Amino acid sequence: MSKKLLLTLGLIIGLIGCTFAQKGTIRGNVFDKDSGEPIMFGNVYLVGSNLGGNTDIDGFFSISNVPVGTYTLAASYIGYDSTSVQVVVKKGSIKYENLYLSPSGIELQTIDISGKREAAKKDVQISTVTVSAQQIKALPTIGGEADIAQYLTVIPGVIVTGDQGGQIYIRGGSPIQNKIMLDGMRIYNPFHSIGFFSVFETEAIKSVDVLTGGFNAEYGGATSAIVDITTRDGNKKNFGGLVSANPFISKFMVEGPLKRFNEERGGSISFMLTGKYSYLEQTSKKIYSYADSAGLPYNFQDIYGNVSFNAPNGSKLKLFGFNFNDDVNFQDLARFNWNNFGMGANFTLVPPASTLLIGGTAAFSNYDISLDEVDSDPRSSSITTYNVDFNFTYFHKDNELKYGFEFNGFNTNFKFKNIFGFDFEQRDFTTELSGYMKYKIKMKNLVVEPSFRAIYYASQSRFSLEPRFGLKYNITDRIRFKMGAGVYTQNLLSTVNEEDVVNLFVGFLAGPEETVFEPGTREETEDKLQRAIHGVAGFEFDITDQIELNVEPYYKKFTQLININRNKLVAEDPDYSKETGDAYGLDFLVKYEARQLYLWLTYSIGYVNRFDGEQTYPTIFDRRHNVNFLGTYTFGDKKNWEFGARWNMGSGFPFTLTQGFFGRHDYFGGLSSNYNTDQPRLEVIYSDERNSGRLPYYHRLDFSLKNTIKFSKRTSLETIASVTNVYNRQNIFFFDRVAYERRDQLPILPSLGLIFKF
Repeated sequence: MSKKLLLTLGLIIGLIGCTFAQKGTIRGNVFDKDSGEPIMFGNVYLVGSNLGGNTDIDGFFSISNVPVGTYTLAASYIGYDSTSVQVVVKKGSIKYENLYLSPSGIELQTIDISGKREAAKKDVQISTVTVSAQQIKALPTIGGEADIAQYLTVIPGVIVTGDQGGQIYIRGGSPIQNKIMLDGMRIYNPFHSIGFFSVFETEAIKSVDVLTGGFNAEYGGATSAIVDITTRDGNKKNFGGLVSANPFISKFMVEGPLKRFNEERGGSISFMLTGKYSYLEQTSKKIYSYADSAGLPYNFQDIYGNVSFNAPNGSKLKLFGFNFNDDVNFQDLARFNWNNFGMGANFTLVPPASTLLIGGTAAFSNYDISLDEVDSDPRSSSITTYNVDFNFTYFHKDNELKYGFEFNGFNTNFKFKNIFGFDFEQRDFTTELSGYMKYKIKMKNLVVEPSFRAIYYASQSRFSLEPRFGLKYNITDRIRFKMGAGVYTQNLLSTVNEEDVVNLFVGFLAGPEETVFEPGTREETEDKLQRAIHGVAGFEFDITDQIELNVEPYYKKFTQLININRNKLVAEDPDYSKETGDAYGLDFLVKYEARQLYLWLTYSIGYVNRFDGEQTYPTIFDRRHNVNFLGTYTFGDKKNWEFGARWNMGSGFPFTLTQGFFGRHDYFGGLSSNYNTDQPRLEVIYSDERNSGRLPYYHRLDFSLKNTIKFSKRTSLETIASVTNVYNRQNIFFFDRVAYERRDQLPILPSLGLIFKF
């Protein structure tokens, strides 16, 4: 970082500090009085003034630049009774107040959106969708279980390849270009091989931020998109949990206080432990034998736990750990499995005599994956990751400054042999050191958010300065224009092969230190980093209090993509190849949210191309059109019935046409091999025009019906009946070119599940 940048940063901090010294600050947290849970997006204000704001996902608020005097501090949130306290603000003082809201007698079935809309006027939020656990549960459940994997697929710009495979593509970026985080830690494979389920437990989720492009400098190490998942603390007042079972999986959750939350003391210690286990391979032999008489070969189990320490002044420490694994056995074809375990800690520190808010994360994880196929050599990959980050936030009445530092280190161990017999191996350790600054400025109807990130990649001996910019203009109280742009890099590669029949194996490598050539030439590249440039614009329109429209055109230019050279023929050929590409399109989202009815309609049109030096071709995830419609309706005298429906339609994915076949002799016997008697292996001759064919359209309808019986305030039984692929659409999974057989996605799958909460 240059001396000028450091001087500028110091000047901004100094000016903010001088302003604070002349007036005062009120900060604190808003909690649910019954459970101790934070109230997210609640309204906090000083009665009789224009000063106030909204709480964040931790229930934290900060009202800066408050003139000296005595005020009534009030908090409100739909579904709760308002509350208020008297506060005295002195010159240069920082007053901390906790506010506790009691649930009102009105039973509401939907989340409050007024706080979110108020926050939308004050934050840029370009290409950002924030999802809560309640919204995930609003989806029609598959197998009786709501899951974030099912919700992500309805977000505009997000593409999945079907019911099986467990990968998502976001606005033209491949899975390796998406950074998916759990409590500040990167998760390398968050989705199980059967695409209905993720490793995350819905009941443990507090908030999910999906940033599909143009995100600010707070996030690094990804050239396409961010999915940031935050878990909640365990119940701070009462012990409880749930158990559930259905034909797909069973799961449990237990939570409760180790030191009970008390309004007078303020602090607490709580825990949460969740786990789920799949037995679909066994149950499907009886229930879904028409899908596969040998059973659907998907097995997985996940466990996650955390312990949270909460101080009276809002400071907190969370310790967490997890172990996720997945195992798939395609009989007579392939055996695939992976395991991911890790642990970490994140903290928030609220100094009592400072306007500064300090946060950070320290984490460790290890991910191993292997694939054994009957007709090729085994593949294996592992990556061990260490990361530490610290961030600092200053709040001002109309401005907010956040900066931080991050260290990432990872070991990679990869082994693969291509069809021509050449081995690829990488054993590497590399580190990345980065710093960032984000400054949000509010000027009447305009919100401007310049930011930059500086990263040093040790293995590449490269320094990257990445400027980014976001803007929102409130045209009226209901119409908002927004835009964002930025430069993005990453030093992580994947080993996905688009010619794999079942594309489950995703290995990970550090960016190569070997020579990489420009596409179609023998000219060496200047560096080997993945690089991209984003540009996004659009508008938000609150048509009514219940109806919201969001429109966003976007463009992503992938100026450098590094891949393994799977077509290496001789030892002199490079191990890696370079491509460029672009992705552009338009996303529409219409939402209707009322007390009993929730509707969501999205449409995306997108184009994703790559250039390999010889031709420009569409990627295998270039879905031109994608439509999602979902709805949830709550009914009954006690509002204890809930009906949900979801329909998805997508145009066909590209694929490379078959030009012919040939018999390949391996000559394992060397010079003594006899091609007249050796049995050749049938190989495919692919068309010269890469991905020039298109598969048929994909579409699927899902229904679910849920009934809730309440035995007491905290004890209930949910019965969930669901049908996946209601009209039994035969969607293609893959086509076995050699056997000339079509394999389809999953057929109609009815299920019945029970969830007991206590």
